[in-house]
Amino acid sequence: MAKEAKVWYDKEGDYLEVIFERKAGYFKETENDAVMEKVDEEGNIIGFSILKVSSLKKEPLFVSLEPQVV
Repeated sequence: MAKEAKVWYDKEGDYLEVIFERKAGYFKETENDAVMEKVDEEGNIIGFSILKVSSLKKEPLFVSLEPQVV
């Protein structure tokens, strides 16, 4: 079955948000200061956000989004 992702971009804030599942959750830090991952209460990744997206024009961004280990 196909999965959808919702993508928002705020040009003024230079902010990108991608949500895989629309449900309650919170953003937490990753190893990259520009990237936050959104997780649900069980630690499942349900999305991510990127600050300063325009800075990615020259180099790709690599980040590992990992589920919480309980």
